[in-house]
Amino acid sequence: MTYQITIVIPVLNEAGHLVSKLQALQGLRDRCQLLLVDGGSTDDSPFIAAPWVDKVVHSPRGRAMQMNAGAAQAEAEVFLFLHADTRLPDDAVSLIGHAIAEGFHWGRFDVTFDNAKPIFKLIAFMMNQRSRLTGIATGDQALFMTRQAFTAVDGFPAIALMEDIAISSKLKKRGKPCCIKTEVLTSARRWQQHGLFKTILLMWWLRLAYFFGADPNDLAMCYDGRR
Repeated sequence: MTYQITIVIPVLNEAGHLVSKLQALQGLRDRCQLLLVDGGSTDDSPFIAAPWVDKVVHSPRGRAMQMNAGAAQAEAEVFLFLHADTRLPDDAVSLIGHAIAEGFHWGRFDVTFDNAKPIFKLIAFMMNQRSRLTGIATGDQALFMTRQAFTAVDGFPAIALMEDIAISSKLKKRGKPCCIKTEVLTSARRWQQHGLFKTILLMWWLRLAYFFGADPNDLAMCYDGRR
């Protein structure tokens, strides 16, 4: 079978949320290869996911390493890296196809949250505008790229955090991203779980520290320490 896109889904202990997320992708299986990359879950995530994907790939923990492991198993010439708590729009495949046909080598979607409160609408608006202005995408925006572009930048750097920013920085040197205005829907649960404003401040601080050269591994310890 020839796939249009390989969708790579890195997960870690997502058993309670996987079925509904993967069910939403079943209509794409005639066009897309679905790869779930487990980073050493201690719950039943790989077992639960197996019937809903084409392959479960096992990898050391770390979103960058997991996504690289998925890319290594990909059969399509276009990769889409999808967080487990992000849902694609119905026309995602055709939108990506149009972007590639227009000459883009990589891109991302606008994002919205599954919470209707105005503050989440503002956060999403700021994320999308920042991305459009800077050419930097976040993982929540469903990054996609051609195999050629992925290979040219040597994939995701093996860092514990900010891998999405790092690969975007490399990719935009080779061409601007396609910023698709159609939205992916991502979960607000982590923002709510750890406190909305606390999370906003933490994310701003982490990005600023990374910009000024902080070690991503040290930043990951700060990020994980909030859990």
